[in-house]
Amino acid sequence: MQKRILGKSTLEVSAIGLGCMGMSFGYGPAGDKDAMIALIRGAVERGVTFFDTAEVYGPFTNEALLGEALAPVRDHVVIATKFGFKVDPQTGQMPGLDSRPEHIKEVAEASLRRLRTDVIDLFYQHRVDPAVPIEDVAGAVKDLIQEGKVKHFGLSEAGVEILRRAHAVQAVTALQSEYSLWWREPEAEILPTLKQLGIGFVPFSPLGKGFLTGKIDENTTFDSTDFRGTVPRFSPEARKANRALVEQIETVARKKNVTPAQIALAWVLARQPWMVPIPGTTKMHRLEENLAAESIELNEEDLREIEIATSRITVQGARYSEGSQRLINR
Repeated sequence: MQKRILGKSTLEVSAIGLGCMGMSFGYGPAGDKDAMIALIRGAVERGVTFFDTAEVYGPFTNEALLGEALAPVRDHVVIATKFGFKVDPQTGQMPGLDSRPEHIKEVAEASLRRLRTDVIDLFYQHRVDPAVPIEDVAGAVKDLIQEGKVKHFGLSEAGVEILRRAHAVQAVTALQSEYSLWWREPEAEILPTLKQLGIGFVPFSPLGKGFLTGKIDENTTFDSTDFRGTVPRFSPEARKANRALVEQIETVARKKNVTPAQIALAWVLARQPWMVPIPGTTKMHRLEENLAAESIELNEEDLREIEIATSRITVQGARYSEGSQRLINR
């Protein structure tokens, strides 16, 4: 597995990371703990050094899972986690955002315990909190960095203005946001700003929450605990219409004798050398399929073909429900 450096920082990670949310939360029932530990350790054996989690995944259980799985190899991996929500420790409910400096520091201490480590490699603000100036947020993380409890500061789903203001207080190592062949909104303002400031980009859902694998159609049913069931882009009507995009990707994949998922990931990797996608999975064969995308070379002709083919398609449906969308700052 090749390595990449996030922006102008010193943080070097595997070219493809592993998003761990779905092992505990979001995409249906949590996976079997032993199986998920085996998967995480299998990723390490295959060269993955970058693992993504958050306190709210579970909540809390995903961090604990990573802490146990990665304890034997802690010095050889990079762990990213996130703060920024209120979480009721009794019910696990998340009634809103909370990025007050004192709360950030409380979350850091709790995350360190669950992750079984003395330092968080990359600490993201999960969502921008309009009630707390971003300068205060950056300042709190700067304190944690000076105390040796955090190495790098990150933001998730933040807009250009927030990025610039935060970066002026404490260098932002990476921005994490959704980016894929079916969500390209960051190209307008976010990516040029990241390039200018020297900030790395960590695309989550590079496979379109599974849709770009070609395994989901209008007849697919989702578990009641799978959040895709609430997403407009995953309504049966939208899925039927959006199959047109997948069909274009499948055409390219057949020519290269690879899978649609591998084309979607190879496309992200080809965009910029400071981009590190973090596809998630709960299955070893999917992990191996995803990691194999790193060795697929898309030349200028391939990229032009993908661009022309996908530009003909207008993706149907909003990427989040109305309630979730309110938590995203642009």
